[in-house]
Amino acid sequence: MELRRTLPQDFRELLHCLKMRSKYAVLLVFVVGLVIIEKENNFISRVSDKLKQSPQALAEANGTEASPAPAENGSLASLQELDAAFSQLRSRLRNVTLQLAGDGDPTPRRHVLLMATTRTGSSFVGEFFNQQGSIFYLFEPLWHIERTVTFEPGGANAVGSALVYRDVLKQLLLCDLYILESFISPAPEGHLTPFMFRRGSSRSLCEEPVCTPSAKKVFEKYHCKNRRCGPLNITLATEACRRKQHIALKTVRIRQLEFLQPLVEDPRLDVRIIQLVRDPRAVLASRMVAFSGKYETWKKWASEGEAPLHEEEVQRLRGNCESIRLSAELGLRRPGWLRGRYMLVRYEDVARAPLQKAEEMYRFAGLPLTPQVEEWIGKNTQAPRDGSGVYSTRKNSSEQFEKWRFSIPFKLAQVVQDACAPAMRLFGYKLASSPAALANRSFSLLEEAQPSWVT
Repeated sequence: MELRRTLPQDFRELLHCLKMRSKYAVLLVFVVGLVIIEKENNFISRVSDKLKQSPQALAEANGTEASPAPAENGSLASLQELDAAFSQLRSRLRNVTLQLAGDGDPTPRRHVLLMATTRTGSSFVGEFFNQQGSIFYLFEPLWHIERTVTFEPGGANAVGSALVYRDVLKQLLLCDLYILESFISPAPEGHLTPFMFRRGSSRSLCEEPVCTPSAKKVFEKYHCKNRRCGPLNITLATEACRRKQHIALKTVRIRQLEFLQPLVEDPRLDVRIIQLVRDPRAVLASRMVAFSGKYETWKKWASEGEAPLHEEEVQRLRGNCESIRLSAELGLRRPGWLRGRYMLVRYEDVARAPLQKAEEMYRFAGLPLTPQVEEWIGKNTQAPRDGSGVYSTRKNSSEQFEKWRFSIPFKLAQVVQDACAPAMRLFGYKLASSPAALANRSFSLLEEAQPSWVT
């Protein structure tokens, strides 16, 4: 005690500071321990799965003859017990982490990922979450990564792109918007950029305090729609994301659902994945209008029949349908890591009953549907017939969703049906056997949605 009295004031303050830092060190150790346990658990699970294979299966994989299996496998039993113990510990640590992240709020922070492909109505469905005031919504932030990092389709490069997308996506769901600065071109200066893709499609990036006073002589291509704002301040956007109660993100650049497993299992996140699909015949018809220059060969072949339809283009169509189907099949199998966190939605069902499907999606995500969302749906699903542009989210949805049937040539529909038949059967899209059947309004091309699509 006598020694403490003789210490200088500055030194006592230093001791106090060190004590405070030790508290944060304990929290840091807890988080690091959680990560280590997670990695160990994944490793042990993989080893356990290998050991669970029959000796015959292992022998076939290794090209050797099977040896007699022991009556009891003590190592396997031990690994199974250890695996169960780690799973239980991970569950408890996850609950504690979510409680800490929620800061006492009874509703934990949700992370909603709308996973789709281009021209499937994802912008329209994304607005269901963009209109909710407590949700921080981002529209296609992975666009910047696609423009900066070039990968060839197929093979190892496709895997590489999926991993990059996934890692960036994780940081965005954690409100680390600074990760985008490495991909935005030209690079932001002082965390300011006028080049954020489709900024105006995110209310959170166009409201105060993120919407700063506009700057003279600064052109912002993707400016806010309803108010003038200065260049996007990424620091302010990051802070706004952290203040919002929930986060939602729409992307058309992630095709492989299995790559998202680390996000779903991350104890810092509470991810709910909504996979949006649409009749591939309608998707092709829409893309031929929206991206006309890329489909000149298709149009010439359909109208004139002279220019051959390149096999590589058909293969690309088939590959897209297969990646969508495989992801959906994985989700519908209900693996343990994805159980209760995956929902399959058809755009056609949303178009026919938008408010009902919005309620289902919000219920799945564990979020309340607010009057603002209901009002937006009412206003934007009863638009005039001539009020729908190519990129508009305002449509007379009950009339628009089958409009493609009367614009696409039947021979193109046949190509899609041949390439995408497995996916179409899974999603309940009927094949048209003739031009008359395709254009017959009384013939429905849509089977009833399955209750099992919500897992």
